[in-house]
Amino acid sequence: MLEFTYRNLKGEFKMQHYANHYGYSDVNPFEVIRAISEKTLEIRAMDSQKDPKWKPEWHVGGFAGHCSNQHEQSWFITKNLSNPVIRIRLGKNGWKDKWGGRYQLADAPVKFYDYNF
Repeated sequence: MLEFTYRNLKGEFKMQHYANHYGYSDVNPFEVIRAISEKTLEIRAMDSQKDPKWKPEWHVGGFAGHCSNQHEQSWFITKNLSNPVIRIRLGKNGWKDKWGGRYQLADAPVKFYDYNF
């Protein structure tokens, strides 16, 4: 496992292995591949499949329906070495890629799909 440490905004060193991409209300997992510098990381998207044991519970409401148990969803997350490697940089507003996508470093990969958006 990669051991990457960085200094957070409070000046503390943290060890993180994943960078989760936050796109509005959805979250997608990425793994940290390599630290280029204290402010530049290389990351790669991870594959995720919905756990077939989890079934969304739909109720009438919203545009077409409302999923009442979306915060209980579970995913199988795996590495995929064929996914492209991208760089993210730390700025005053956090970690971002060159397209403006926001990332947050984490100890575990996270996948969340907002069924109610």
